[in-house]
Parts: sequence; C-alpha cells; structure tokens
Amino acid sequence: MKKVILAAIAVMTFGFASAQTTGFSKGDVFVSGAFNVGSEKTGEAKSNNFTLVPSVGYFVSENIAIGAKLGFGTTKIGDDKTNDFTVGAFGRYYFTPASQFSVYGQAGLDLTNSKSGDYKENEFGANVGLGLSYFLSNHFAIEATWVGLGYSVNNNGGNGAEKTNSFGLGTDLRAVTFGVIYKF
Repeated sequence: MKKVILAAIAVMTFGFASAQTTGFSKGDVFVSGAFNVGSEKTGEAKSNNFTLVPSVGYFVSENIAIGAKLGFGTTKIGDDKTNDFTVGAFGRYYFTPASQFSVYGQAGLDLTNSKSGDYKENEFGANVGLGLSYFLSNHFAIEATWVGLGYSVNNNGGNGAEKTNSFGLGTDLRAVTFGVIYKF
C-alpha cells in the first residue's frame, strides 16, 4: 500500500512538473474571489457571518491587468443583522507574467455600503500590496496576496457624525491571503 501511495505521489509530481504552463499574456481573463462562512458562540451569545466577493481581471497588456469585484456580506449577532455591499476596482502589474511563477504589485479601491435596520454607513478604502501567482496548469493558479498599505474613511452614518479615518502600514505576514484563480 505504501508503494502505491508513493507511486501516485510521484506520478502527480511529474505531471505538475512537466505541465506546459504559460502564465499570463495580453487579452487573458481571470476570475477569483473570496468566500467566507463563520459562526461563533460564547455562552448564549451567538454570531454568524457570510461573505461572497467574486472578482474578474483582464490583461490590457502583457504586464498590466485591470479588474473589478462585487461583493455581499452579512453578519448576524443575536437579533441584529448587518448587510454589506461592496464594489471595487484593482490594477496589477506583473513582473514576470509569462512564467509559471510571477510576482505582482496591486493597487485597489473599494466602496462598501453597510445597512443594519435603519442605520446606514459608507466606507471608501484604498490599498496597495504584493502578490505571488504560481500556475499549476494552463488554467489554474494559486495566489498569495499581502496588503501592506491601506487607507479608509467611514462616514459612520452621516447626519453630522464624525468620520473615521484609518491608515495602516503592515508587515504582519499573518495577514497573507491565499486563493485560486482560473484563467480563460
């Protein structure tokens, strides 16, 4: 049994190593996104959350991709429910787009509208970060992204409320996100 498992691992490793992967090129389209479901309970207090944020990108040149995302999230704590709607845009510069392994820089803008009952607030955010893509095949790649610099402003419901401005410069490598992308 041990030999069969080792043989299967060797075949898969050889298959991945010999696959002809070309990375990205002008005109390529890719899809990715975020999905999260969570629940927490402490004593009688319970909270649930759900987030879905699909994104799509298009290579306008060999090194530059532009993209957009549209997202929905909901959080329920006890009887209080908050819905979030997000729209965003991003740009990426790939340093080695045509290879199996590529490093990129990304800048993005997001606008999020949150509503809980009659209370509404808007938040605008901008961020800059780094990422890595590694192609497993011609169509699938895994990614790791780290947002290192971010700024946001939240109107806290408006109507005379003071705005909250947030700025962050991070070196916290625990905040790296991992994902899968599909290239058409």
